[in-house]
Amino acid sequence: MNGDQKIKKSGFLKLIEKAAPENAIKIPTICSWEISMLAAKKRILISGDALSWIKKSLTLPGISLCSLSPEIAYESSNLPGNFHGDPADRIIVASARVLNGTLLTFDQKILCYAKEGHLKCAPCRL
Repeated sequence: MNGDQKIKKSGFLKLIEKAAPENAIKIPTICSWEISMLAAKKRILISGDALSWIKKSLTLPGISLCSLSPEIAYESSNLPGNFHGDPADRIIVASARVLNGTLLTFDQKILCYAKEGHLKCAPCRL
């Protein structure tokens, strides 16, 4: 199943469409790096080069970048419970926690962390 099919089947697309008019979609800046790395390693397929894809995505209605604030940096180093050490994942989780947002993810480690009650994640139907 490709990424588009996975997003549609998960129910995430409806959540994204609902949040867009409220300008409620916040993308942590570290996601730009992660997308670029995954594309370079051919772990995700995107149309064109990663930089162009990211820039185009950020022009869509309702989407904005969430910068790495001192609060997010601090939170990423002080997450409650037992979360793994991947810096990008820690920053993404900390961003959602600081912004009191709901994280959309397929990452099983993050989903398990959310089940422990440390993070709000949207239910995924796969």
